[in-house]
Amino acid sequence: MEIYNSLTADSLISTLVGERIKFYEYPPSGDVTGSWIVIDPIGPPLPTDYADDKPTAYEYLYQIDVWSKTDTEQKSIARQIGEVLRRELGAGQYGTGVDEWDKDLNIFRDGRRYRLKEYLLD
Repeated sequence: MEIYNSLTADSLISTLVGERIKFYEYPPSGDVTGSWIVIDPIGPPLPTDYADDKPTAYEYLYQIDVWSKTDTEQKSIARQIGEVLRRELGAGQYGTGVDEWDKDLNIFRDGRRYRLKEYLLD
């Protein structure tokens, strides 16, 4: 929910996407009338840092897709997502994602992966 809350609090994302930020739920391909953001966890949290043989942090990997009818809006939203996640949650973009255009549906999709780390407190 931290990702969702951070994205919905951003004025640019809120203006361009509104309520169309979902978990796991992709937009109906024939009915993309506005831009959508889809948050997908890539896998379960992984313990990463240890002290005294106990994990002191967990790492999370997410793919965040932006679907839009225009490539300029899609790229603008995708860049803003990266800024928000870095600024608000300390997340960094990880590896490569997807950058494609569906010719038949005229939908642009940008999928980027982000890695977040949660430190455990005693």
